[in-house]
Amino acid sequence: MPLLEGLFRSVTAREHAVFWWVGDPANWGNVFCAFKQGVMIAKGQVSIINMVPPGSLSEARHSIYMNLKAVPEWEHDFELMDHLYMQLYARALELKETLPSGYSTLLCVGNDYGEVANNQFFKERHSFRHLNSLFSMNRDLGFPLPELTLPVGLEMKHWQMATVQEEEDYLTLEAEIWPDTPLGSNRLAEYKRNDLWTALVVREGETIIASLMVWREDNYGYIEDVFVREPWRKRGVAKYLLTQAMKYSGSQGLSSVRLMVLTSNPSALKLYESLGFTAMQEEIRFCLDLK
Repeated sequence: MPLLEGLFRSVTAREHAVFWWVGDPANWGNVFCAFKQGVMIAKGQVSIINMVPPGSLSEARHSIYMNLKAVPEWEHDFELMDHLYMQLYARALELKETLPSGYSTLLCVGNDYGEVANNQFFKERHSFRHLNSLFSMNRDLGFPLPELTLPVGLEMKHWQMATVQEEEDYLTLEAEIWPDTPLGSNRLAEYKRNDLWTALVVREGETIIASLMVWREDNYGYIEDVFVREPWRKRGVAKYLLTQAMKYSGSQGLSSVRLMVLTSNPSALKLYESLGFTAMQEEIRFCLDLK
């Protein structure tokens, strides 16, 4: 772990970087490291991010993400980088075999926009294509929050998804919103393990019409999976939910909240900016078909 911390400091000393930590011991089989003279000079990881549940639309795709970082003096050493890349690719193929059959799988990588050398390695050396770009946005909770109300007939509650059936109900709704890249049960379980995790849902009667999740990361709250179902959009529901997620984070002693949004989604950007969120950095993602 001290060697890993040394690698992190070296990678992030000059610029923002998307750097993965190794997680629990159960995940260490997905981690590959390179050492020279007692120093960790590079590390790569792969992880299943989106798993399409059986019965989804045929065009839905699983996604496995890769994270590969080297200290600055080694990031242009293609022999080293390629060797780690091939280990990661082979492990990604093994993970692919554990996913429900009948759906294609994307192998993806996400880097900060400024990680020029790493982005070029994937684009130019391994033919990854552009997938999307996202802004990481931050909202300081020291500034006042608006006092909002829901339309008549709607009610918000915390939802812990305490049973398997409740988790399945949520995943069915989530797949309705993002049929191409549904969350899947493994990713949901990973989210629920985070400190202070909760889901906020808005219902009309017994029908869930909107939701988001929020949890603690370091000293800030993190908001994920914000959605409002089609018939109930443009009624202020998302804005209300976001405000409640920020109030919840503040009540837990957190000083700010963060979220990510596609740079190609102007309506979402406008919503977040109206609530005081500002963009901190941009992540660019690339992909190829895993075969």
